[in-house]
Amino acid sequence: MVCFTVSSYAQNDFGTTKFKINAPLNTAPAPKKVTPSTAEAAVIKAPNIFKKPDAVLPSASKYQIGEAKSFSMEQTNDFVNPGDRIRDKLNESVSKSLIANGLKEDDSYIRKTDVDFGVIRTKSDFLILRVRDCGNVDGDLIQADLIYDYQHTILVNNLRLGYSYDDIRINLNEGLSYLEVEALNRGQYGGNTGEFRIYDKDGKLLATDFWDNIDKGVKSKFKIIKE
Repeated sequence: MVCFTVSSYAQNDFGTTKFKINAPLNTAPAPKKVTPSTAEAAVIKAPNIFKKPDAVLPSASKYQIGEAKSFSMEQTNDFVNPGDRIRDKLNESVSKSLIANGLKEDDSYIRKTDVDFGVIRTKSDFLILRVRDCGNVDGDLIQADLIYDYQHTILVNNLRLGYSYDDIRINLNEGLSYLEVEALNRGQYGGNTGEFRIYDKDGKLLATDFWDNIDKGVKSKFKIIKE
């Protein structure tokens, strides 16, 4: 039987033992590694020169100033002289001032278009037109004409209208005739005014009416059909 004996000896702490000095620890925090987000990373993409870009036009309502004008072949003068507008306003102002001071007649209410009094049907051989001034007697003058088959017949000329009626005889032919009563002037106090009555040969009243404040040259017109 073989026996092994192991002996150990403790060494002196102050003997030949060497001291090892460790390096100081690095206490500074390590830099944080940041991975760039794919959403924020800028992507540089080369343009495709073979693809036609889609043009995006701005909305008309976003950039439009004023009203859109439709296309027209008619010539218009868009360059109006501002002096013309000022002149027109001054003329209007002066005109109103003259009217207010009685130095100019106010003709804004004067009728300047012909008056149509419609159709009169009769079997009578003639009619009687009775006329008078229905306003202030101020020198209104009229002329009455009968037109038949393109022939004009002057029934009365330069008739001065008064308070009482003046009678005008109208001889008729078969068919359609036209009676025209024309104002030859304006009265002293305004337009030409007149009242009329039309009778047949038996004294039957066929029509009655009046014209009011019409201008010189304006006509009162009647169609007369003899049946």
